[in-house]
Amino acid sequence: MNQLKSRAPHAEAVLPGALPDDLRAELIAFRRDLHMHPELGNQEFRTTAAIKARLEKAGLEPQVLPGGTGLVCDVGEWDGVTPMLALRGDIDALPIPDTKAGVSYRSTVPDRAHACGHDVHTSCVLGAGLVLSDLDRQGLLPRPVRLIFQPAEEVLPGGAADAVAAGVLEGVGRIIGVHCDPKVDVGKIGLRIGPITSACDRLEISLDGPGGHTARPHLTTDLVTAAARVATDVPALLARRVDARAGLAVTWGRLQTGHAPNVIPQHAELSGTVRCLDLESWRQAPDLVHAAIDEVAGMYRAKTVIDYVRGVPPVVNEAETIGLLDAAMTVRRGSYAIEDTEQSLGGEDFSWYLEKIPGAMARLGVRAPGDTRGLDLHRGNFDVDEEAITVGVELFTAAALLDV
Repeated sequence: MNQLKSRAPHAEAVLPGALPDDLRAELIAFRRDLHMHPELGNQEFRTTAAIKARLEKAGLEPQVLPGGTGLVCDVGEWDGVTPMLALRGDIDALPIPDTKAGVSYRSTVPDRAHACGHDVHTSCVLGAGLVLSDLDRQGLLPRPVRLIFQPAEEVLPGGAADAVAAGVLEGVGRIIGVHCDPKVDVGKIGLRIGPITSACDRLEISLDGPGGHTARPHLTTDLVTAAARVATDVPALLARRVDARAGLAVTWGRLQTGHAPNVIPQHAELSGTVRCLDLESWRQAPDLVHAAIDEVAGMYRAKTVIDYVRGVPPVVNEAETIGLLDAAMTVRRGSYAIEDTEQSLGGEDFSWYLEKIPGAMARLGVRAPGDTRGLDLHRGNFDVDEEAITVGVELFTAAALLDV
């Protein structure tokens, strides 16, 4: 691979920590149970209880995070000095319906679905924790590992910021995670040094005017036209005010105004996201976006109220940690199971951990062999090849054993 530097001395090693068949079956059942009972961010009480119960059954001592959902759990006893490796899994679901047909584990909760793979991420970290706990009892774990089961990844600015504030990184020297990728075949991972996701902020705009009759738009503020122009012209204007390589993009998810065909409304609302590939441009984005909206709306005499909600910066993978993941996957599956991956415009609050300590996120292949459906994240029909759980567990356990 042209951008990755494997820790070659370990590449031919035979490591313990492969996933036993009985635990593999248990983790698949665990994932399906989570999939059937999805919970939104900061509401993951059932999910938290299920994880806690399984860790305690293994003799571990998980601690629920201050918000009442999410957990942190150490495998092995920390000496107070040696930096730990942290494994992170996010546990929340999305507020969309599960539209899959023909599967027994379809969501039982209306308008809730694990359509981003967090149930898989959680199962991978849980499985890795159970395997590493067994290795620790055998004296085969070189240093303690911290498991972080994080709530509210889908809620800007992300539950990772709250987890950091709660102290989950105390004693941690490095953190790793995975994210399901339906464009990567199961059995493979995608790695990238540097930015792998983008910054993501939320934008809410209110436009106001006196209203009036559609027969006399010249006597009032034509608010529908103003809203339409903001929707189309603001993204175009921003594209000419930042370097194109910054990838600054405004995309709307909602535009609402008016009630009657012959009445110019008094109020309009738009909401969407601001995404950016470049960290420096992300820092400038609020001022640029505010100016562009005011400029366009001002041409139509519309009054604006802008609520720009800071989200997450890009996830910037550290080179040494990518080397660790490269080496871990090489040991488990061979170098052919690793591919380069591109930076996406998706946001991920894993970035808040990387603002504090080194780390990296890998893309976990979940596409079944021969699957041509073109599944994507955040869609109601999203599903995975559950062999990905085995891959994730073995990647995490190998990384923990190699991180010495």
